Amino acid sequence: MEVRAKKSLGQHFLTDLSTARKIAESLIVPVKEAGTGADCMAGTHLTDVLEIGPGMGVLTQYLLQRQDIRLKMVEIDRESVDYLLVHFPQVNGALIEADFLKLRLETFFKGKFCIIGNFPYNISSQIFFRILDYKDSVPQVVCMIQKEVAERLAEKPGSKTYGILSVLLQAWYDIEYLFTVGEGAFNPPPKVKSAVIRLMRNSRTDLGCDESLFKAVVKTAFNQRRKTMRNSLRPIVSAKASRGNWDDGQTAAFLANPVFDLRPERLGVEDFISLTRMLQ
Repeated sequence: MEVRAKKSLGQHFLTDLSTARKIAESLIVPVKEAGTGADCMAGTHLTDVLEIGPGMGVLTQYLLQRQDIRLKMVEIDRESVDYLLVHFPQVNGALIEADFLKLRLETFFKGKFCIIGNFPYNISSQIFFRILDYKDSVPQVVCMIQKEVAERLAEKPGSKTYGILSVLLQAWYDIEYLFTVGEGAFNPPPKVKSAVIRLMRNSRTDLGCDESLFKAVVKTAFNQRRKTMRNSLRPIVSAKASRGNWDDGQTAAFLANPVFDLRPERLGVEDFISLTRMLQ
């Protein structure tokens, strides 16, 4: 019994066993919770872990061998679910047939849980945005994604690949590029190289600014990344000017701040936080 790789689901099944073992070993437990000193095994002797998209269980088999984790899996593909239940009967009761992007994770995890998986390339960004929604519950993520995306997420300010997710994820996580995986490790092989990264929750508990506005500032700036902040953020500045009943002179004085001369890739996380405070 084999599972057909479905293009609509962005499936490229990992087949290289040494790579799968290495990914499973990259999950570090216990994981310290940000700011508390407690670990993510609170109340138990096991760390809760969610594998996204187990497919035919190449990574799953090594996760099941670990004695320090309690594993759940979420899989949207019915064919893969059937395969897993036949070949890994021990996953019965721990396998969730659902779309991760629509899953209410608090239903399955009462405390902290770590995430691991070979993320489908076509929805990897959406998965990270979803993880950000649960950032206070997810202390660690180990995942394989497209190499170009991995480099972008771990990139520092000043690079052309530094972007929206770089800032939003780095605000809450320390990101480590672990290793590169070639096309031949998959069936069917993708047209690009892959990479494994590890995200570890940092000690930040609050941005010190309006979080929704922070996201809006970052997204608005990078959506027009060739423009200076003065031009890309004009709608947000106009909204602030309107709230404050500023005249043209006051608006011009506000926009005279040197930060508005920069393009978004020049700003780090702390710069975006400071800019958001200015715009509140």
